[in-house]
Amino acid sequence: MSDDRQYHVDDDLVPASAATVSVEDRGFAYGDGAFETMRAYGGDVFAWAAHADRLAATCETLGLDHGIDDAELKRRVDETLAANDLADAYVKLSITRGVQPGTLDPHPVVDPTVVVIVRPLPRGGVGSDVVYGDPATVQTTKTRKPGDRALPADAKTHNYLTEILARLELRVTGADEALMLDPDGHVAEGATANVFFADGTALCTPSLDGPVLPGVTRATVIDIANEEGIPVEEGTYTPDAVREADEVFLTNSTWELRPVSSVDGIDVTGDGSGTAGPLTTLLSRLFDRHVEERHYDGERC
Repeated sequence: MSDDRQYHVDDDLVPASAATVSVEDRGFAYGDGAFETMRAYGGDVFAWAAHADRLAATCETLGLDHGIDDAELKRRVDETLAANDLADAYVKLSITRGVQPGTLDPHPVVDPTVVVIVRPLPRGGVGSDVVYGDPATVQTTKTRKPGDRALPADAKTHNYLTEILARLELRVTGADEALMLDPDGHVAEGATANVFFADGTALCTPSLDGPVLPGVTRATVIDIANEEGIPVEEGTYTPDAVREADEVFLTNSTWELRPVSSVDGIDVTGDGSGTAGPLTTLLSRLFDRHVEERHYDGERC
């Protein structure tokens, strides 16, 4: 692959160094846009249909009728991967309302800005290398997730100010990820990840009834656990429930499953080793096998 990656901007492939959008674009001016972060394995996007559905739901929430069907969006993603000669990659697809008059009220007629960016990642599946380095240290932040009536949690928009403020808090302790609470003080999610923990009776994760993004990897992990007969509980939890857990892990499209070594300085690996617990290890291996079978024809199975 060349040093200068190719990005897709409004149906044109352009060098990354020349990929720009207007300063009057509403995505820049107001965070008025939707996006999906995805991972490609073996040249194909993981769980594309689920990502496309979530993107469509976000656009519906924003009232952003961009008029581009899923097949066309997928074509642009595939074209960007091919132009960069990438089979295994990070993929981000963004859609904004485009350039409009500089008022807060969005115009009903939309000429959307659509951008696809990619960057290389290691091969996934069985025997893959993790992309996150060490297990994560997690810190509960004062910055909380807003209530669903303020900012719908299932909408993945360009407005990430809350999560940025949470990440800024981590600079004090050097933690890797935030543990964000809802307005009532219950566990919601990380700044960029969903949260799972094991309490000795079940695999637990905050319910989507709270301000929790319906993560695609989150849903896959729950499906895998159900298939294996592992009890799964989606509920409402205090931060102490996570701090006192037998093991904790985070999920997102890039990390897949990332084990957590400590929460607020408290070891959550049981033996103090800082390594993934048995349930996290099992689910990680099952996730890798899931990817291997679907994207690499089971080559390493």
